Amino acid sequence: MSSETGTAGAMQGEILASAKPFSAFERMVAWRYLRARRKEAVISVIAGFSFVGIMLGVATLIIVMAVMNGFRTELISRILGINGHMIVQPVDKPFDDYVELTKKLGSVQGVTMALPLVEGQTLASGKGGAGTGALVRGVRADDLMKLKEVSGNIKSGDMVGFTSGQGVLVGSRMANDLGLQAGDTITLVSPEGDVTPMGVNPRVKSYKISGTFEIGMSEYDASIIYMPLEEAQLYFNAEGLVQSIELFVSNPDDIDALRPKVEDAAGRQIFISDWRQRNQTFFSALQVERNVMFMILTLIVLVAALNIISGLIMLVKDKSSDIAILKTMGASSGSVLRIFFMTGAAIGIAGTLAGVTLGVIVCLNIESIRSFFSWVSGTVLFDPQLYFLSKLPADMSWGETTSVIIMSLVLSFLATIFPAWRAARLDPVQALRYE
Repeated sequence: MSSETGTAGAMQGEILASAKPFSAFERMVAWRYLRARRKEAVISVIAGFSFVGIMLGVATLIIVMAVMNGFRTELISRILGINGHMIVQPVDKPFDDYVELTKKLGSVQGVTMALPLVEGQTLASGKGGAGTGALVRGVRADDLMKLKEVSGNIKSGDMVGFTSGQGVLVGSRMANDLGLQAGDTITLVSPEGDVTPMGVNPRVKSYKISGTFEIGMSEYDASIIYMPLEEAQLYFNAEGLVQSIELFVSNPDDIDALRPKVEDAAGRQIFISDWRQRNQTFFSALQVERNVMFMILTLIVLVAALNIISGLIMLVKDKSSDIAILKTMGASSGSVLRIFFMTGAAIGIAGTLAGVTLGVIVCLNIESIRSFFSWVSGTVLFDPQLYFLSKLPADMSWGETTSVIIMSLVLSFLATIFPAWRAARLDPVQALRYE
């Protein structure tokens, strides 16, 4: 009987000794250590917290990065949708030949549209007399039709009055604030008025609202009025002149390559600025905030990974006798190391996958979730007046999502190395001395 037992033990030892790395035996033991037992409740709780921490950290990182990307994409598309990518302004003399100059600049390869523009600040008021600051942009009707962000988002009324030169287009938020709608009259007060012997009198004039537009960017919807170019020239005392010519290009990121071509086409001294210079501070702040948020939220995953370390150290201490028995039966130190490595890595992998799934689900339904919590709380979450956009955007980047996954897995794997190494170094004699 003893010889049979010895033979069986020897065979088991040979099997353990010859087991390949990450074999079925090692996976089986690692899975068994993952399962909860009554006397290992504390270890199971720590493992559960580690799983939840990694899941929430990964999900939060994915959601925040997606929202930040959505902000940037939406803001760029809205800003560049109604503002020129390149702004050409006069240096030596005013643009009194803007019709011919616009044709020259519009024919430059890479330029999709050239838009002569008259701009000015005014005070707009409605029926009740309450006023608000407004930016009047004088453009030609044909050019405005090409600005799909405006002409394609007419909320009420139409562009018939604007096209005939008898009306203006007003942002929907401004119209609501002033209690106006299509067909009503809006009064504009310009400080650049008529010169009289008593000084300069502000120019006050009323216009019929042909229609209202909603770009979806609250700052623009609450401040911009589009006026026919000829009427704007009269209103701002700029008959026959424009202040600038805005150029829209096919590739806004390659704006530098077009500068020499535009200067040659103009044939005169001009000053050129582009969308990056005008919005540099804003987009730089967005980039810095995005990077800082990534670093802060990575700490959540790091804390969860530290929980894996503490849980595995307690598991190694609890299983010291089991480790000693495995070693006496022929299991190598490498085999023990891989068993505990797989135990900890399984928590990290499961938490990461769960976090990615949760993050993707939230990103795909983020606007519905925002509306639900707004309804539950009875307050406006993500107020357009504060956040510029009328809805919460989320634009997932698979490159960033992949980097989040890799970062989470690397931290999880690194967290398992030290406890697994301690388990592999365990001396069977010392572990079994007091058993």
